[in-house]
Amino acid sequence: MRTRRAVLIGGATTAGALVVGYALWPSHLLEDADTLDAKPGERFLSNWIKLADDDTVTIVIPHCDMGTGIYTALSQMAADEMDADWSKVRAEAAPAEKEFANGPLIEAFALNGTEVPSFLKGMAASTFRMLAANVSIPGAGYVPQITGGSSAVRGTGVFGMRVAGAAVREMLIKAAAARLSANPAEFHTEASRVIHKSGESFRYGELAREAAAYTPSGNPPLKERSQFKLIGQPLQRFDIPDKVDGVNKYGIDTRLPDMWYGAIRVAPVFGGKLVSVSDAPVSRNRGIKKVVKLDDAVVVLADRFWRARAAADSLQPIFDTGGNGNVTSDSLRARHLAALKSGDIKSDMTVGDGADALKNGKLIERLYNVPYLAHAPMEPVNATALYKNDGTLEVWAGTQDGLGARAFCAEAAGLPMEKVTFHLRPSGGAFGRRLPGQWNFLTYAVKAALQCQGTPVKLIFTREQDMQHDFYRPNVTSRFKAAVDADGMPIAWVNDYTTDDTANPQAHIVYGVPHQAYGAVKVATHIPTGPWRSVEASWHGFFIESFVDELAHAAGKDPLSYRQALLKDKPRHLGTLTMAADKAAWGTQMPPNMARGIALVECFDTIVAHVVEAEVADDGTVKVHRVVSAADCGYAVNPDGFKAQIEGAIVFALSAALHGQITIDQGAVVQQNFPDYDMVRLAEAPDIEVYVHESDARLGGAGEPGTPPLAPALTNAIFAATGIRIRDLPVDNVRLGKAARQQASL
Repeated sequence: MRTRRAVLIGGATTAGALVVGYALWPSHLLEDADTLDAKPGERFLSNWIKLADDDTVTIVIPHCDMGTGIYTALSQMAADEMDADWSKVRAEAAPAEKEFANGPLIEAFALNGTEVPSFLKGMAASTFRMLAANVSIPGAGYVPQITGGSSAVRGTGVFGMRVAGAAVREMLIKAAAARLSANPAEFHTEASRVIHKSGESFRYGELAREAAAYTPSGNPPLKERSQFKLIGQPLQRFDIPDKVDGVNKYGIDTRLPDMWYGAIRVAPVFGGKLVSVSDAPVSRNRGIKKVVKLDDAVVVLADRFWRARAAADSLQPIFDTGGNGNVTSDSLRARHLAALKSGDIKSDMTVGDGADALKNGKLIERLYNVPYLAHAPMEPVNATALYKNDGTLEVWAGTQDGLGARAFCAEAAGLPMEKVTFHLRPSGGAFGRRLPGQWNFLTYAVKAALQCQGTPVKLIFTREQDMQHDFYRPNVTSRFKAAVDADGMPIAWVNDYTTDDTANPQAHIVYGVPHQAYGAVKVATHIPTGPWRSVEASWHGFFIESFVDELAHAAGKDPLSYRQALLKDKPRHLGTLTMAADKAAWGTQMPPNMARGIALVECFDTIVAHVVEAEVADDGTVKVHRVVSAADCGYAVNPDGFKAQIEGAIVFALSAALHGQITIDQGAVVQQNFPDYDMVRLAEAPDIEVYVHESDARLGGAGEPGTPPLAPALTNAIFAATGIRIRDLPVDNVRLGKAARQQASL
């Protein structure tokens, strides 16, 4: 459960407090830790765990809070190995300092064969050398504090928190043994106490000073799964009470004395530049402080946000189009289709005879497409920046990488990193929007602040600006060819698809098809793209599970039994699929106009199967009544938290499948706000049941794997109810009424 490169560093204490943890950093970086974030009675010798003399255990989390519950789950992992009294455990965010960079996260994926999240690709191979040399990583500052890719628990938790907790426990036992001149083997720990076989015991807090004299083991013994006391329990999350009563402050809640509020107008066409703008129409308006002209945007600053917004809306800036003013969704679609017909497709992977095996059976060919999608977080992106008179910069914002955001702001301001302080705030939704590479809101806030030295500037993207200047989930087209035998089972599977980057491993199937071939062709556009919840799995899951369903229908076979036959050599996948089907009572009769659809996707080391029960009314209205899900993540650290993540992913994915699309006209995004980028409302939300299919597999992710199976399970259910196959999302674009069904049946 750990790697050979794990290093635990400990040392002396101050005021009866011991701070230890998992570290991959060179020792010279740790010398600065005390001055960075030590509180009275504490001293940082590393990160992750602080033990105070009153027995309070504080887990320092190198991730942001974006509502996923990882602060609680990671604390459970550390506290369980430590045998801490849960009532005395707390959690706090790590500071945005390179000493608290998340080395264990990188190591988890670099050395252990787990799936590397997209945002870490390119970093993992050289991380350890860079750590040792204290060299920055392009685009991320130092080794990051990234939250994303469902990586916190399966990365930081497994390779950081558990190891740190076990090392602390070992140090405390050594301290107690020294007090009694006894053998450490004569002690055990329980509820923040070290207990000798004689019955004499010591509180953790009273042993902190003495425990600090010991060097933590680089290889502490970890608990077996059967020994867990906190891991696997549905403990109440730390963050919920403060979020319910409003104590929790997001980036948009930042308030500083004499702060100016900023509203922005960015060039509508991506890549466009600001040609000219006159501030005369607003310069005398009440409360207007300044109009800031940037390379591709104009920012209005005022004493109230609504004044800034109204003034920005009344301006008439002139932007050029960067040569992309004629681009439309139709022209982009044509570009994708042309790319798939070109000779530029690059082979990704071949199994068996690959495409040559297509000649050995009946050929079935299909084409699928997904549109651009926005992130649409409930809290639009925002940042507050203060360029001080002493030449230093402070920034307050919710991002998915505090340390990387600090480095980014330093670069945007042209300042050395030591002159920049970044205050990481919780995020009111993120889904990838606040990952590195998507920080345009930080750029604009910093550049506006540089023109207002001494005055804090709070820049808020309106919903319209956030919607139209996002980094979107890519528009992707995928072409499938399969050769099936006399029983309708696939003997060859060929998939070529478009991409905005490189080949996607998520295109590779888990099904037992003897001959496979995959190819990718890059389609370059001016539309900025970036990670979106479940990244490549969100579109390849739809493509693959739709095509499998079509093959089952062509064979005249039940979609469940067809998949089960293809998974006979994959017991985890087969068990998860069968659990979902059983819990949903697959095969039992449904009311008129209703049907079930099923889909299975593995991503982020977690297997998820959804069964969707959908009704299609005679007028074509779709209503999803129920979603039954089974998920194999190895085991759930916090079952309630894990289920909540799957539930949230289902609703998120349902909005996208039913309604989500970003369209392009004259080079710019058409959609502006929720009236034309609709979401599932509470009244539309289905009943959701989530079941954990436990296994002995390594720990998998929770935040993203629930997204990909939803769209195909939904469209498969719609086909079962109507006979209409949906190959292009969203569902809203497809005619599903009675007349369309009659036409489909001909």
